[in-house]
Amino acid sequence: MKRLLLLGCILFVAVGCNLKKEILFTGRTMGTIYHIKVIAWFHKDLSSLEEAIAGRLQTINQSMSTYLPDSEISRFNALERTGEKFAVSEDFYHVMAVAQNLHELTGGAWDGTVKPLVDLWGFGNKGEPPDRLPPAQTIKALLARTGFGHIDVSQPGYLIKNSGGVTLNLASIAKGYGVDEVARVVHRAGFEDFLVEIGGEVYAAGVRLDGNPWRVGINRPERGAPVNAVHKVVALKNRAFATSGDYRNYFELDGRFYSHILDPRTGYPVQNGVVSVSVLADNCTLADGLATAVMVLGPEQGVAVMRRLEHVEGLVIVRGAHGDYREYVTPGFRANM
Repeated sequence: MKRLLLLGCILFVAVGCNLKKEILFTGRTMGTIYHIKVIAWFHKDLSSLEEAIAGRLQTINQSMSTYLPDSEISRFNALERTGEKFAVSEDFYHVMAVAQNLHELTGGAWDGTVKPLVDLWGFGNKGEPPDRLPPAQTIKALLARTGFGHIDVSQPGYLIKNSGGVTLNLASIAKGYGVDEVARVVHRAGFEDFLVEIGGEVYAAGVRLDGNPWRVGINRPERGAPVNAVHKVVALKNRAFATSGDYRNYFELDGRFYSHILDPRTGYPVQNGVVSVSVLADNCTLADGLATAVMVLGPEQGVAVMRRLEHVEGLVIVRGAHGDYREYVTPGFRANM
């Protein structure tokens, strides 16, 4: 019984005479819940797959969780010496390489070194919103400690700090990486039809049990809207999907709302009207980080960046002055709705 509680639950659904079943694994990781659906033959024993998924997620969480004091990222953040090689796992290095590329692609709109600012605005580990706006001089001082250029990612297997005060928060890309890695685990186990979802980030392979494409909902981008309120539905096959928004994690101060999405270039929460960004890509690591970056870039620049990238499509939703919504959509994304 304890093993089932720790590893999650398995749900069997039989349909017709096709001798296949949909199996659902659920559990917790990275401060959120994961759901993994696998289409398998009835005689197939998936207990070892469930253990492999849980083990892979535990390894990634131990690498990139700032909530664990002994994780790789926490030990790197505590390092004060500059110019010293810091050995990292293949997982950590891969994510940092993608992060560096994303930083360059977006002109700094995505930056994994904004941890001091995330903490300042109350969106860090303690999660306590400030009772007043942070002073401008404090934000300016912390900006001097941020910037991806403060970290050398040029040597595989190692990171080097060029500034002792730089720290990392990879929350906006690590879940996507977790999705990609679980998808690899499931695929290597011999399955072609499955859906992996971690905290809203998704990879869909093949088709559902009924032979139709997997379908994923985009939340209605309104503060206080139920988590099952759907704005749009997207069909997915062999694609990754990620959504970022300002309507779940925010605080209100003096009648104004402040989102957890920070502009790394200014140190302030974004105030450009963008309420939701959804991205389709070949992998969820890129889709996850890019969705956050486009929130910062705004609709025109964000769509322009996505259109320059191969196999990337997106939907940007902007709230108007009267509460209405305007959508900016790339052609390929519209074809999936």
